[in-house]
Amino acid sequence: MSPAAQHDRKAHGRKWSQEVTEHSDAMDLEKGVFELDDPHRIALSLKRSAEASHRRRSEPYQSAMSMLTFYINRAGHNLSAERKRVLEAAKDELRQVFHRDD
Repeated sequence: MSPAAQHDRKAHGRKWSQEVTEHSDAMDLEKGVFELDDPHRIALSLKRSAEASHRRRSEPYQSAMSMLTFYINRAGHNLSAERKRVLEAAKDELRQVFHRDD
């Protein structure tokens, strides 16, 4: 990261991924959804958010899966093995709650 980009990030106190989550056409999430310990509860929360959102561009299933994948990818190496396991399991749960067993 360039020194200018680091300075800009420090000045604003945010990461670009936080900006994307809060101000893009991404859906509005329930607070703390990615900290839940139950993959099924994570999937249900993402489903509710996707179906209720007026900010999403694609269909609810794709929006929910994209947001979950975005979070996993952006958190990256900062996720513990257990947290990553729970979030990856939430992908399978999301497929089930949307009846997408492909």
